[in-house]
Amino acid sequence: MQRIECPERDDWQATAEAAGFDFHTLDGERYWDERAYYAFSLDEIERQIEGPTGELHEMCLALVHSVVDDERLLQRLKIPAACWPLITESWQRRDASLYGRFDLSFDGRGPAKLLEYNADTPTSIFEAAVFQWTWLEQGIERQLIPKRADQFNSIHDSLIARWRVIADGRHLHFTGSYENPEDAVTLNYLEDTAHQAGLDTTALDIESIGLNSQRGFVDLDDRHIELAFKLYPWEWMLRDSFGGNVRTSSTRWLEPPWKVVLSNKGILPLLWEMFPNHPNLLPAYFEDDPNADKLGTSFVRKPLYSREGANVTLVSSGATLEQQPGPYGSEGFIRQAFAPLPRFAEQYPVIGSWIVGDRACGLSIREDANPITGNTSRFLPHAIL
Repeated sequence: MQRIECPERDDWQATAEAAGFDFHTLDGERYWDERAYYAFSLDEIERQIEGPTGELHEMCLALVHSVVDDERLLQRLKIPAACWPLITESWQRRDASLYGRFDLSFDGRGPAKLLEYNADTPTSIFEAAVFQWTWLEQGIERQLIPKRADQFNSIHDSLIARWRVIADGRHLHFTGSYENPEDAVTLNYLEDTAHQAGLDTTALDIESIGLNSQRGFVDLDDRHIELAFKLYPWEWMLRDSFGGNVRTSSTRWLEPPWKVVLSNKGILPLLWEMFPNHPNLLPAYFEDDPNADKLGTSFVRKPLYSREGANVTLVSSGATLEQQPGPYGSEGFIRQAFAPLPRFAEQYPVIGSWIVGDRACGLSIREDANPITGNTSRFLPHAIL
């Protein structure tokens, strides 16, 4: 694993905007950054990222199987009791999942370590699936990167294939907050992959979903929503005024309700409990668990629910190194062993390893001068050399 500086494409901003990637720059700072890329060997990709990602996925499925039938574990995750039947029924039906992203710490020397799992509403998939692939092709063509370069990236084709399995020809609705530029790009891209899978689709804002007393959830044309992809967190959705109708409606959601379990950082201590000393896991405990003292005075404190690094605190030798503000934490916290991120050129990269269906199929990299990856952390492309 290396971080290699390279020339930018002269027209990268115009290329991004032509592709609808209009948040390539945030508050005057680069979000997309191709002044460098991360290079990996094929062995690193196959044996140390792709393989462990598939194993972590299987472990997470095994964890859900244990949690849905165990009220004690559901309580430990602070999932409201009113949601338990919805989650259990979704799991028992084997409701399909589209995708997820495992965030890993990896330096090319030791095993990749799971930092967290973005199981419900992961974004940055357009950048990972499309824009970094465009960078690779144009970079080779323009002799900016080696001609032999390749990329671990079959995300796009995997999404198209997965839609065909999930939808089985049904009409598909896409919903979320289209006023958010990042969410809009993610929704529009995923809808495009559904079109390429031959599906008919409708896009509507999450606030535009209606409720019909006979037919359940409907769109603005009063059409029943049979299958919907939502870029909207389950913990928000179930608190909304219509959340109580999710169980009684026949609408099937992506991600499915059983992903409520995996979108909770409480899975980190539960995975450690279920698979102790696994090489791709870090020791983790619920903060109110006496065993949390085993971590000593160095750990990472994370809320059960959190996004983009909000309310995460890095503690080393009893002193707070970094702390991100945010609105989360009322449900409780976990503590995870403090494993410092690798550092390349004064930057801390986090690997995002993507899974579509049950298959690991690509990676993305976010880096920052701050060891807590946040919403504005830069996206850098990668290559296999």
